Amino acid sequence: MTAPAPNSASNTAPITQDVLTIPRKLPETGLINIVGLTRDQLRAALIAAGTPERQAKMRLGQIWQWVYHWGVRDFATMTNLAKDYRALLAEKFEIALPELVTRQVSADGTRKYLIRIAGGHEVEVVYIPEEGRGTLCVSSQVGCTLTCSFCHTGTQKLVRNLTAGEIVGQVMLARDDLGEWPEPGQGSIAERRISNVVLMGMGEPLYNFDNVRDAMKVVMDGEGISLSRRRITLSTSGVVPEIARTAEEIGCLLAVSFHATTDEVRDRLVPINKRWNIETLLGALRDYPRLSNSERITFEYVMLKDVNDSDADARRLVKLIAGIPAKINLIPFNEWPGAPYQRSDWERIEAFADIVYKAGYASPIRTPRGEDIMAACGQLKSATERARKSRAVIAAEAGLGGAA
Repeated sequence: MTAPAPNSASNTAPITQDVLTIPRKLPETGLINIVGLTRDQLRAALIAAGTPERQAKMRLGQIWQWVYHWGVRDFATMTNLAKDYRALLAEKFEIALPELVTRQVSADGTRKYLIRIAGGHEVEVVYIPEEGRGTLCVSSQVGCTLTCSFCHTGTQKLVRNLTAGEIVGQVMLARDDLGEWPEPGQGSIAERRISNVVLMGMGEPLYNFDNVRDAMKVVMDGEGISLSRRRITLSTSGVVPEIARTAEEIGCLLAVSFHATTDEVRDRLVPINKRWNIETLLGALRDYPRLSNSERITFEYVMLKDVNDSDADARRLVKLIAGIPAKINLIPFNEWPGAPYQRSDWERIEAFADIVYKAGYASPIRTPRGEDIMAACGQLKSATERARKSRAVIAAEAGLGGAA
């Protein structure tokens, strides 16, 4: 999956990059990391650590607020807990986040973070500021299970799934950088800079379902980070068996990396289509708004020159999705080193959008954001894992023969 690039006015700030001298996390401590535990999991852990069961609900609420509302990382500062209880917590638990390695700021204000997780692996996270809102794109895997041929992340092999704590930790690190935590004792900050979270970073979220679900339970909890489920969008390439579970167990908005209107083309662009083809995928999507009480599904459609951008493609697209509450995000292809495709001409994108719009669907053209720091849609790839393949090799893997 890939980072989004919503529309926004440009920003003329210079590109900057900070290399942070944060030490590596110490070897395994044996402590239980609170970050990423659901309420039920944390309550059970507190009881197992010696919290009297009759006090567990109250202690859970107190700790939850310190960690997720005020962003506190030190048990000693949790002043509404008895001193001996704080000592018990410090002996059994930790509040640990992934390690922030670098931060890059684009000329348009987009921020890209490289973070290091357990085992020394790295993933990227992107913050996209817009007028009146800000979107944080988080990753769910190191690398990606899939091999979508237009996506830079797809050229990085899957290393492992992220834990729930590593997913929640991305949100917390971004809030640190943006100064979004209220002062302890205060109700809330005046203005949220992270108003939306999208699971569109590195990885296929539905191939890491349990961890993604638990992380989103934490992010959506009203007494902590407190983002509404309508402020969270999960993007999938079409893992059909998990779509109904997403509606029932998460209930967030859904986006689908669609990108083609025939199985022949989608097989090449999004190889998971060979397992669950367009007809099967659309069958699962038709039930999603009803099951999740969502308003509509977003269809993501990357515009590739002479591949999927014809008038005939536009007409097939609106015919395929007929009856599904939907909008279509048209994404100008963002090139990356060795990419085997080109961006559709702007006139062609506008003509495609016009056909979709006249058929009754919203069809915004996404303004590329963060291209100068490789933070735009389809460009994410951890720095230490960036492929050094020739254009010919990548083209061969995409099934494009000798493209150069």
